[in-house]
Amino acid sequence: MTDARMASVMRDSYGRLLAILSTRSRDILRAEDALSDAFAKALIHWPCKMPENPEAWLLTVARNRLTDMARRDARVDFHDDVPGAEAPSVLSDAFPDERLKLMFVCAHPAIDARIHTPLMLQTVLGIDVEVIAQAFLVSHSTMAKRLVRAKRKIRDTAIAFQIPDQDEFAPRVSAVLEAIYGAFSRDWLGSGALAEEALYLATLLADLMPDNAEVRGLAALLLYTLSREAARVQDGSFVPLEEQDTALWDHGLLNLARKHLERARAQGGFGRFQLEAAIQAVHADRSNTGITDWDALVQLHLGLSRIAPTIGATIGYSAAVGKAIGPKEGLEALCAVDETVRDTFAPAEATRAYLLSELGQTHEAVAAYDKAIALTIEPPLRQYLRDKRAALRA
Repeated sequence: MTDARMASVMRDSYGRLLAILSTRSRDILRAEDALSDAFAKALIHWPCKMPENPEAWLLTVARNRLTDMARRDARVDFHDDVPGAEAPSVLSDAFPDERLKLMFVCAHPAIDARIHTPLMLQTVLGIDVEVIAQAFLVSHSTMAKRLVRAKRKIRDTAIAFQIPDQDEFAPRVSAVLEAIYGAFSRDWLGSGALAEEALYLATLLADLMPDNAEVRGLAALLLYTLSREAARVQDGSFVPLEEQDTALWDHGLLNLARKHLERARAQGGFGRFQLEAAIQAVHADRSNTGITDWDALVQLHLGLSRIAPTIGATIGYSAAVGKAIGPKEGLEALCAVDETVRDTFAPAEATRAYLLSELGQTHEAVAAYDKAIALTIEPPLRQYLRDKRAALRA
C-alpha cells in the first residue's frame, strides 16, 4: 500500500472512527489517544499486508487500546457497546448516527459556544487544528488549548453521548450546520471525500429535521455548489461562476437543490444558509436565461451581510455591487472589511484587484493581484489570478 493511499484512508476514517470510540469511552481525549495508537500500528503493518477492511482494522486496534486503558484505570466508565469491527456492514450502518451524535455532543450548551464549531471540525470531521485556527483568526496554540478544555469539559461533566431530546435539539443545530459547511468549504474546488461527507451529513440532518428550513437551505447550498464541479476548473485554472459553461453543470443535482430550497421557502423564515442557497439559485438561473441577474444578487448579498456579517459576506456583496452598479461603489463597499484582515485574506485582495482593474487603475490592480497570489494556496485559483495579472500587464 502506498504512503499516499495510507494517508488517504486514515484521513477519511478519522472522524467516523473517533465518533464511535468517543461514544464507547465517553472521553474524546482518550479516544483520540487510542486512535493515534491504531494509526501508528497501521504505519508499521500496512506496508507489508493491507487489511481487506482498513477501517475495521483500525477500529479493532483502537478498541483494544481503549480496553487496555480501562483495565488500568478503574475510574473510567467503560461502555462495551460498539458495533463489532468484524462486521463491516454493521459498522458502516453505525457511522452516520455516531458521527451526528458526537456533533450534537460538541454543541452542548455547557460548552463555550465559541468552540462548538471548531470542536466539531477537529473531532468529527478531522480537520487539522492549524487550519481551524487560521479560519477563526487565532493562533494554533490558542485554538489547541480551547479544544482541549472543551474535551475535558465533556468528560468531567459527563455530557451524555446521545442525540438530544426534541426541546434541546434545535438550539444546537446552528453550530452543527456551521461545522458541516466549514468542512464542505475545505473541499469546495472539487468533490473530495470531505465534501461528499458534508453533503451526506447535511441530507441526513434534513431527513431528521424535515421542518427546519435552515437545514434544507444548507442541503440546497451544498448541492448547488457540487453541481458545478465539472465546470469549476478548466485547463488547471479556476473559472468564475458567471463565466462557467452551464452545459457542464450537473442538472440532476441542480434539480435536487431547487427542491430543497423550495421546501425551505415554504417553511418560512430566511436564515443564512437559505440566503446563500438563494444566491446560488440566481446564478443557476443563467442556465435557462443566459444572463446573471446582478441586481437580485446585490439585494441577496446585502441581506446576507446583515444577518451574517462575515468577511465572506461583505466580499460577496462588494463583488455584486461592482458588477451591478460599478467598480467604484464596489470598492467603497469593500472598505467595510478591516484593512489588516483584508491584507491577509486572499479573496478580499482578489476582489479588490478586479475592481481596481475595472476602474483602469492597472498598477494598483497588479499589486493587489500579486498580494492575492501570495496568499492563495489552491493551484487552480493561483493560476486564475496569474492569468488575470498577466492580462493586465499585457
